[in-house]
Amino acid sequence: MPLRLKGLTLSSGVIQSPMAACTDLPFRLIAREKGLEFAYLEMVSAHALVQDSRKTLELMKSIPVDRPLGAQLVGCDPDIMAEAAARVEDMGFDLLDLNLGCPVPKITGGGDGAGSALLARPEDAGRIFEKVVKAVKRIPVTVKMRLGFKDATGAEAVAIARRAQDAGVCAVAVHGRTREQQYSGVANWKAIGLVKAALSIPVIGNGDVRTGEDARRLIEESGCDAVMLGRGALGNPWLYRNVAAVLAGSKEPPYVPGFAERKATLLRHLELEVEHEGERLASRNMKRIAPWYFAGLPGAAKFRNAVCTSEDTGTMRRLIEDFSPSAAPSEASLSA
Repeated sequence: MPLRLKGLTLSSGVIQSPMAACTDLPFRLIAREKGLEFAYLEMVSAHALVQDSRKTLELMKSIPVDRPLGAQLVGCDPDIMAEAAARVEDMGFDLLDLNLGCPVPKITGGGDGAGSALLARPEDAGRIFEKVVKAVKRIPVTVKMRLGFKDATGAEAVAIARRAQDAGVCAVAVHGRTREQQYSGVANWKAIGLVKAALSIPVIGNGDVRTGEDARRLIEESGCDAVMLGRGALGNPWLYRNVAAVLAGSKEPPYVPGFAERKATLLRHLELEVEHEGERLASRNMKRIAPWYFAGLPGAAKFRNAVCTSEDTGTMRRLIEDFSPSAAPSEASLSA
């Protein structure tokens, strides 16, 4: 199920969503080792990028094997978004995405908020699309959005997506929830289909994909051209190969790693965190990351508590090595 975006072709149609505090370099490297073709950085503030924020530039670090790679900008000032977009292209990224999906009040707050707040201001969103597309010469520009600010019918997303298409955006990714829903309730895949029906550019479906079968049903219900994975891949990098297999027409049962592979992958993730983020950040990050891998297994809560109170990665490594559940994992436990 190839996805073609300007000069970029993605053979599998499986994309990892940009997620703040999640999709850092070690996360992406693990994902690629397990079969992911295309990944994004964490969301980046356009304003911070044009000011050469050291923290922002650190978020954008990569290495040659971490390709193809997209950057996602968030902001609400068309001129600053355009300037930041040109910077992203000059930095060598393969794709630029514009964030109209983040529901966090820190991003959406105020009358001129960014992220999903722009869904309620289509004229402002349209000006951003036009200026950014003009500023970027070579790489594809995409937009990630939600169904709407409050309206769950998909009408707001259709209106915004049409403006994006008219401005020259190459594709839109739609999360099947509104800003008001945050992450509650169930993603409305059929409403994503309304966006697909209204556009001629590719539409990427997102929301509640935790198994290969979920991906199949998302495409069946929405008609979307590709699948974007989000929280379902946290601690479950095997999801990429299962979704890719389903999109390629495979009828084989989903791949379920044994516990030894789960543990080895978590230890590898810890190793990459220390290598690329340093001891202090790795220790902080792994308190969030490590519990993902053992979620749903007997003893996982006790393991999480021990990891979260540990003070260094050496202790974390020993906790991981010593953990032993009394039940084998299943595909359902991987997405728990």
